[in-house]
Amino acid sequence: MTDVIATVPADSAAATVTGPPRKRRRTNRTSVFWLSLPLVLLALAVIILPMTGWLHDPNKQDLGNTLAPPAFLDGGSWSHPLGTGRLGQDILAQLVAGGRLTLFIGFVGALVAIGPGTLIGVTAGYCRGWVDVVISRLIDAQLALPFILIALAVIANRGSSLPVLFLVLALTGWAPCARVTRSVAMSLRERQFVMGLRAAGASEMRIVFRHVVPNLMGTVVALGSLQVGTAILVESALSFLGMGILPPDISWGAMLSSGQDVLSNAWWVAAFPGLAITAVVLMVNLLGDALLTHNDPRKRRR
Repeated sequence: MTDVIATVPADSAAATVTGPPRKRRRTNRTSVFWLSLPLVLLALAVIILPMTGWLHDPNKQDLGNTLAPPAFLDGGSWSHPLGTGRLGQDILAQLVAGGRLTLFIGFVGALVAIGPGTLIGVTAGYCRGWVDVVISRLIDAQLALPFILIALAVIANRGSSLPVLFLVLALTGWAPCARVTRSVAMSLRERQFVMGLRAAGASEMRIVFRHVVPNLMGTVVALGSLQVGTAILVESALSFLGMGILPPDISWGAMLSSGQDVLSNAWWVAAFPGLAITAVVLMVNLLGDALLTHNDPRKRRR
């Protein structure tokens, strides 16, 4: 038995141990790349296409050509590939213009939610004690409130505008981010390198900002990507209810709201922005899940 074990090459044993994790890491990086590529291309398209002059003015009205069908349906024309809206606006041009504002709201909405959420979560998870108890109760209280009630209260008091919309996204998005970062910070607080730094005399502020927060960045990036999809859905819901983006500004949610009255005879007015919202939110959520898997060793092993 000893001879058999001795004849096993060390290199092959090492390859057996280290091979699969290296392959999984390559797979995780590849999945993240392919999931982020469509989002990058979409962002470039909504920025570059209006500069080419090929698209119509998204706010230009053609009352003699209202609710024209897309080019692939009978009666459609390639001058309006995706048809026209209730006042003759080109749907394709509105999709591009609305995509620019919707993506902007998604990214900025994620930042205003993930910033305070991360700060509050790290404070609760690292300080523990009564600070953790108070913050945890605040998180539970915020999560118990439906976001639509918070949105109604804020918009009724401040009116409908982009800054107010970002305020709503911050108020409704910080708590989920704080809960996740709190649990991660609580785990990092008990790691050996943190206890070693504390024993060496490093200040608590230095430990938090130089060592704990950098180890949280992978989780924060993943949460931020998920929050982009949440911000897009919140904006779409508020615009659909008439409390979000108002004319002459265009977003995919506002396009959905304008197409709900003509859905029976002109489905394309609401269908194309709805499909755009679904596709973008799906890609963002898949990207966030891939980033969480990439930065969580336990999920990588599974």
